[in-house]
Amino acid sequence: MKIAVVGTGYVGLVSGACMAETGINVVCVDVDERKINQLLEGEIPIYEPGLKDVVVNNAKKGRLQFSTSLKDNLEGCDAVFIAVGTPPDEDGSADLQYVLAVAEEIGRNMNDYMVIVTKSTVPVGTCQKVKVAVGSELVRRGVQIEFDVASNPEFLKEGSAVKDFLYPDRIVIGVESERAQKIMERMYKPFVLNGHPILFMDLFSSEMTKYAANAMLATKISFMNDIANLCELVGADVNDVRRGIGSDPRIGNKFIYPGTGYGGSCFPKDVKALVKTGIENGHHLEILEAVESVNDRQKSILVRKAKEHYGDDLSGKVFCLWGLSFKPKTDDMREAPALVIIEQLLEAGATVKAYDPVAMEEAERIVGDKITLTTNEYEAAEGVDGLMLVTEWSDFRSPDFELIGSKMKEKVIFDGRNIYDPEDMIELGYKYYSIGRRSM
Repeated sequence: MKIAVVGTGYVGLVSGACMAETGINVVCVDVDERKINQLLEGEIPIYEPGLKDVVVNNAKKGRLQFSTSLKDNLEGCDAVFIAVGTPPDEDGSADLQYVLAVAEEIGRNMNDYMVIVTKSTVPVGTCQKVKVAVGSELVRRGVQIEFDVASNPEFLKEGSAVKDFLYPDRIVIGVESERAQKIMERMYKPFVLNGHPILFMDLFSSEMTKYAANAMLATKISFMNDIANLCELVGADVNDVRRGIGSDPRIGNKFIYPGTGYGGSCFPKDVKALVKTGIENGHHLEILEAVESVNDRQKSILVRKAKEHYGDDLSGKVFCLWGLSFKPKTDDMREAPALVIIEQLLEAGATVKAYDPVAMEEAERIVGDKITLTTNEYEAAEGVDGLMLVTEWSDFRSPDFELIGSKMKEKVIFDGRNIYDPEDMIELGYKYYSIGRRSM
């Protein structure tokens, strides 16, 4: 088989590389020449564990190629995956201009039947827009070429995306014809040898499944954060509560860890887009509107705790942040709680130092010289009044607290991920704040 994947961002590059891993001939296309040149030289433009090995290995074997021209690579393709960005518009809806631009380019250049697959996260009804865009170009050319449109949302977790793609727990595909279903089934057969299913459904249901899945996970996070904040007020320990409810198989123990709110490229954007879809169809998704509100508020939790400790005016205070990416094992800082924390600390007059194991270049690009970026976590703690644990990297799980305490002006820790034991912190002489547990 031969496929083209348009877009070499997080979704496109992982999808293309992992498809090539099964023996499919894949060409990844992107208009960004710099990015394509990087890939041709074996450099990976994003941080994702295990991805470089898969890309380099399949490129050497000739199964994975990179190009800036979709037109030159459509010939012989069984399918073309659209994996370009769908950034949120000002009103929260997904911007489909890049998706539809690719669809139009396919229509201008295709000569044989193929399946056009939306891999980007797109609102319900996008496949129909893609079909119209392709068909309109064919009409302009005065040609009749059969094609199908399919929906194949991704369910990849940053930090384990390669494993998630190679060993999926399910594959969701929306199709309209038996011909398209057979091509997609053949393409994905190597990925379901573990017995997990390919779930075929209609286009609308497939598109909705992606949004509903992310919205449900975001809901669990916001729910637990709200419960954690109440636990502090009534004297309960959210960790005990979490264990108590997580043992119920109807609830499960995933995504019920309290913290500083969700971020990243998916949950914030997808919740907003689904809320917008509801409004457009005369249906307010009140639960998801509350999920957004809780998450926005939760990103300020550590700064609120700092102000409770020091007072509202943080002028002259120095804080260090451990962790800048929105989650471990990625350098992605899109919608990261750290960005809100930095902004609010600076607004309150504080100085900020920070360290992240992989997101330092991204942080420098986003925040520039507004804060001091250090070479390691211990340097970040030098001369600070308070330490904020923002991202639960394994590097931070068992640090040398005696060394850290000797560097700090005041031994205060604001643990946004509850990874430290309160009693241990007290024994070490720290004032310790966490999420949903009593301060010590």
